[in-house]
Amino acid sequence: MATEVKVPALGESVSEATIAKWYKKVGDAVAADEAIVELETDKVTVEVNAPVAGAIAELVVGEGDEVEVGALIAMINEGAEGSTAAEPAKDESPAEKKEEAPAKKEEAKPAPAAAPASTTASNSDHPLAPAVRKLVEDKNLDPSKIPASGKDGRLTKGDVLNFLEGGGSASRAAAPAASAPAAPKPERELRDGEERVKMSKLRQTIARRLKEAQNTAAMLTTYNEVDMTNLLACRNKYKDGFEKKHGVKLGFMSFFIKACTTALKEWPAVNGEIDGTSFIYKNYCDIGVAVGTPQGLVVPVIRSAEDKTFSELESTIVDFGKRARDGKLGMDEMSGGSFTISNGGVFGSLLSSPILNAPQSGILGMHKTQMRPVAIDGKVEIRPMMYLALSYDHRIIDGREAVSFLVRVKECIENPERILLDI
Repeated sequence: MATEVKVPALGESVSEATIAKWYKKVGDAVAADEAIVELETDKVTVEVNAPVAGAIAELVVGEGDEVEVGALIAMINEGAEGSTAAEPAKDESPAEKKEEAPAKKEEAKPAPAAAPASTTASNSDHPLAPAVRKLVEDKNLDPSKIPASGKDGRLTKGDVLNFLEGGGSASRAAAPAASAPAAPKPERELRDGEERVKMSKLRQTIARRLKEAQNTAAMLTTYNEVDMTNLLACRNKYKDGFEKKHGVKLGFMSFFIKACTTALKEWPAVNGEIDGTSFIYKNYCDIGVAVGTPQGLVVPVIRSAEDKTFSELESTIVDFGKRARDGKLGMDEMSGGSFTISNGGVFGSLLSSPILNAPQSGILGMHKTQMRPVAIDGKVEIRPMMYLALSYDHRIIDGREAVSFLVRVKECIENPERILLDI
């Protein structure tokens, strides 16, 4: 009996993924719960396991194809005996490709002018992935007129987007009149000392989503500076005892999270989001903490941060940071946040304007603590100062609310006892 393998739920606001790598090929044996494919989303890579034991009957999509949640990606013949000799199969493939290569070249030589037709044929020979089909239908395009770069001549979402960026507009109705598809924008010729590295699907998706956030939200940033003197003194006084008791170091992030949850309770619009023509206000503080990894930026979420102790926050932050760098965070740990904190200060940033993590309406940017001269009671003193930046969606958050929120955070950091006394 044939069993379907579909794209699983990938988390809130994640509707599609890219086939990064197939671990199995048609005819291979698989065990129940064995990983058969790796999916790449805009945040993490996710492995999909075989629901039953058997043999791979069909791979519906190829590597590089984009698929939507719930889309069919493979078929497994349940109970069938498949090939387990992976090494011989790998050795045969290159040989087969070498034998086929001359034949392909011979076929291509007699009709070099028919290259566009060849692309069209390879386009039509494969079914479109759901995400590609939706984009093609939304833009009323003829897929046979779009050059394909995917595996085995498959059309990818990137091909369609490149076609549109290059000025392509071949609609289905206009297909008979179109003599040739619009050529994609040519790549710039490299100079000596330059090299071209193709963007990963993950990086492309991150870039696209960040740009979408800029284009959608009425994004504005307000700034303030905070005197870190009292917080540094508090940390230095209690850090040894804190680590001895709780087994984790006392950092700055837990103080900022607590300061933000205090301010979010007073200014709930900063903790909300826009859904169509409605505002959604949240009676909880799920705080996302931005973590940089070699693969890109990820934002794991600390649930109900307002109810957690300092030690629980610090332990969670350490755990998230380690698993983020190892690529072991789950999608459920990176979805559903209500507010985000990003600390560019760990890389030496003195001031920046963070971009919203949609659909959230606010993000706080922390920066480097630097000794600077400031006026204190009519005298100039050298104090450890940090710039804070709050980027917010002006459609839901007014300037008064944004500035007041940031001032409240500043007050809590400059006088940490306010957090404990809730004043």
